[in-house]
Order: sequence, then structure tokens, then C-alpha cells
Amino acid sequence: MKALQYLNKYFSKYKWRILIGLLITVFSKLLALKIPQIIRDSLNVVEDYHNNVITDVSVVKHQLLINVFIIIGIALLGGFLTFIMRQTLIVTSRLIEFDLKNEIYQQYQKLSLTFYKKNRTGDLMNRISEDVSKVRMYVGPAVMYTMNMIVLFVVGFTQMAKVDLKLTLYTLIPFPLLSISIFILSRVIHKRSTIVQEYLSKLTTFNQEFFSGINVVKSYGIEASIIKDFDTISDASKDKNIHLHKANALFFPLMILLIGISNLLVIYVGGNQYINGEIQIGVVVEFMLYVNILTWPVAVVGWVTSMVQQAEASQARINEFLNQVPEIQNSNELRTDINGKVTFKDVTFKYEDTDITALKNINFSVNAGETIAILGKTGSGKSTIIELISRLYDTTEGTILLDDTPIKEANLNDVRSQIGFVPQDPFLFSDTIGNNIKFGKEDATEEEIIEAAKNAVVHNNIVEFTNGYKTILGERGVTLSGGQKQRVSIARAIIKNPKILIFDDCLSAVDTETEEKILSNLEKVSKNKTTFIISHRVSSAKNADKIIILDAGKIAQQGTHNQLITEQGYYKDLYEQQLLEKEI
Repeated sequence: MKALQYLNKYFSKYKWRILIGLLITVFSKLLALKIPQIIRDSLNVVEDYHNNVITDVSVVKHQLLINVFIIIGIALLGGFLTFIMRQTLIVTSRLIEFDLKNEIYQQYQKLSLTFYKKNRTGDLMNRISEDVSKVRMYVGPAVMYTMNMIVLFVVGFTQMAKVDLKLTLYTLIPFPLLSISIFILSRVIHKRSTIVQEYLSKLTTFNQEFFSGINVVKSYGIEASIIKDFDTISDASKDKNIHLHKANALFFPLMILLIGISNLLVIYVGGNQYINGEIQIGVVVEFMLYVNILTWPVAVVGWVTSMVQQAEASQARINEFLNQVPEIQNSNELRTDINGKVTFKDVTFKYEDTDITALKNINFSVNAGETIAILGKTGSGKSTIIELISRLYDTTEGTILLDDTPIKEANLNDVRSQIGFVPQDPFLFSDTIGNNIKFGKEDATEEEIIEAAKNAVVHNNIVEFTNGYKTILGERGVTLSGGQKQRVSIARAIIKNPKILIFDDCLSAVDTETEEKILSNLEKVSKNKTTFIISHRVSSAKNADKIIILDAGKIAQQGTHNQLITEQGYYKDLYEQQLLEKEI
């Protein structure tokens, strides 16, 4: 129960709703237990008339009529109270579920990239959906059924014992067996449910990967192989589901069997007592009604126990994430104004998940409003520099300064809000093109959206679509070509009007002519903005105020275009190679 203690703050938050719900539960069950007594009295009145204890039939009719109205009144009031009870306890459990999901989602937002590299998407989704649902069953139904059980059993047993202790003891013989059986069965169901959930996660993950890589699947013509793999996982999932439902199928038959045994005991023992003149017929019927009322609460003991166990396991899984301290934290709640100067001082960075040292003793400085280009071979550390500037990671050694202030001391939200980032592989949402551009500035006007698209040289492409800027993109922007996605992503960064612009090889999918137009527009847009250009093309870097060449995580060369083309090295070789390709 230790993991479930985390939920105490939510119980405290909704304590009045829960308290009212519990009081209503108690009252409604007390009313329900009155019905067997009224039916007993009604049958006893009829029996007394039959035995001439009561001779006036009008008295019998009057008593029966009153009892009928009382039963109807109790039923109506009980139904209303049950409705109110579910409106409080069950709705409260949904509110707690909502709060817990929000807390988990907010924690997901805070956790660093390293966390997402270590955990699969399917598992993350499972914890915020299936695990939270199991926890909700604890805070709602489990609490409600437990209270029902306590009230019904305590009051019912007391009432039965008052009427006839001997018959009560015989009646309750099957109840411990019922509770133990349900408990054992619930544990079996729990184990099999866990396995089913694991296979569900496998299926979900498999399908996510398939849909994301549909182009690769079709281009390689491996649909048959994918279908075979899917069938294998699906068949295994089907077998586990059948295995689970075989156990589930025993639940209600077992309850009915033990209810039947209790009823038989009541009829046999109570019948003998009635024949011997020890009790009236109404008592036998009363006890049979009690058996049927009390069976479910007793059976629920095992079910609730299993429910609590599942909730405990699920909350423990949730707590693993909630208790994780984000590696990247905001240490400054005060506003940080950024001008755009960026300085790297003896920066070294190692990826924890791969143990690869991406940067080694990097030193450079960019003044506000300047443009710096970073070139190098694949794996040289170019993208790592960008990730450090955006503070997606913190340095292993050394310091990054923003306007001569260590980046760790700046307000994290202000830092990221003042950075416009265009990745090499841009991510677009399944929304309209206009809204994807507006993502950089939510309150942007239509004119600003169009202007940003024009600067990114994608406006003419957009207006050719039937719905223009209202065109709905497919998942991850699959509707657009690679070059169009990059340009929409550029427009998204431009409209944000940040202090720092970062272009991570974002022109790799466009032709040379389009690249020149975009670079020309970006030169105007990026005026008075610090701009980082990551590229494999000299054409993208030649106009930069400073050019850095990275090699194996170290700065191999740095200078201007005119300086570097006169020095032997990577930049000159790349320049001559690309110049030759252009001539050809």
C-alpha cells in the first residue's frame, strides 16, 4: 500500500465529496436491508391470518398495502441515493484520474531527451492510460464496494443474528469459501491480465512502427513479412486473451453455486425449524433475501483485494516516472532577457546512453546579431552544439554563456522561447498547414502566416493545394514532400521572431535555386538575430560572419569563407568539390 500513499493528496483535495458519498452509501444500504424485514412481517401477517391468530382480513390487507407502499418508497429512494452516490464517489474517481493523468503528462514534458531515449513510446502511453485506469478503480469502485460490504455485512449479520442465531451460522458457512475462492480467482485473473496488457503494448508498438515506416515497407515490398510478424504477435495475444477469459468465466458461476448452497442451507435448516414451530415462514424468506443481498459484498472482498493489488502495482509503475528528477531543471523563476550572444567555454559533452563523447573542449563566441555556420562530417558533433544551446542537454564539462550569463542560471522557459529551431527532419502535426506555421506564434494573424511562408519560399506551393493554408496534413506531415516540410518548418521558426535562429541542415531537401532564394530571405529575416546554420553545403555557409569546422568533436578550423578557402583542410576541399559539381 506504500505506493498508493501517493494518492493521499487527491483524497485530501476531494475529501468532502468522498465523505458525502460514503455517508450516502451507508444510508442507502441501511434502507436496502429494511426490505427483507418488511417482507418477513408481511408473510408473517398472512400466516397469522391463516392460523386464525388474526381474524379480521381488513387488518391484513391494510398492513400489506402499507408494506407495499413502504417497499416502493424504499426502492425509489434507494435508487435516487445510489445515483447520488455514483455522482459523488465515481465522479470523484474520474476527477482524480484526470488530475493524475495531467500530473503524469506535465512530468513527461519536464523530463529530458535522455529519458525518452531509454523508454519506449508504447510503455509511456500504457502508464498514462492503462495504469491510471487501474488506479481509478481503486479510488472509486474499490472504496465504494468496500463501504457497501462493511455496512451490509455488519448490519445484515447483526439483524440476522437477532432473528435466529442458529440459522445465521448455517447460512454463513459458504461465505468464507466464497470470499477465498474469489480472492484466488482474482489473483489468477490479475496475472493473466498483466500478460494480456504486455501483449497489447507489443501490438501497439508494432503498429506504431509499421505506420511510421509505411514508406519503407512498401518500397521494399515486405508487406507479407510484416503481416506474418503481426499474425505471430496477434495469435499470441489472442491465446493470452482466451486464457484470461476462461478464468473470468468462472467468476459468476462460482458466485451462483455458493449462493445456491447458502439458499439450500436456509431452506433445509429453516424449513426444519418452521416444521418444528421454532420460526415463522417469513423468517425463512427473510434469510433467503439476506443471502442474496450479502453474497455480492462478500464476493467483492476478493475482487477488491485484487483491484487494490493491481492499483498498487500500477501506481508503483507511475511513481517510477513521477519520482524521476528531470536532468534539465529551471533554477531561475525570474525573467531572463536574451540579446543573443552565445559563448562556449571549454565545453565537453558525453551522451550517457551511448557513452560517446560528442564534443571535446569546444571554445567559440558569437555576438548578438551575427551568423555562424558549423560544418563537418556526419557524427562530428554539429547537432550536439545545437542541442546544448537549446539546453536539451547540459554540458558534461565547461560552460555555455548567454549574454555572459551561464545558461544554467537563465530562466529555462525564456531561453527556449527565444530560440527558433528548424531540425533536419522536421516534425509536423496532423493539423492544417496554417496551424503548423502558427505553432511558432499562436496569436499570429493570417498576414503574418503568409509572410512567413513567403520568406520560406513555400507560399506558392501552399496556394496550389485545394484548401490552401487550411489543408489538413497527414501524420507527421506525410502529405508534403521533404523539401516542403522543411520550408514549413522554417516558416514556423521565422514567425516566432526569436533572438536566436537555428537551422540544422534544414535545406538538404531543396534544390540549389530554392536554397538561394531562402538564404536571401533569411538574410533579411535574421537581421539583428543570432543565427546558427548547420550544413553540408558551402553555399549555405559562405555568407556567415564566422565558420566553424568540426572533426570528431573538436574544432578543426574556424574563420570566414574567404579565409578558409585559402587554407588546406575540410572546408577548402568541400568548396572545390561542390564548385566542380555545380559546373558539371
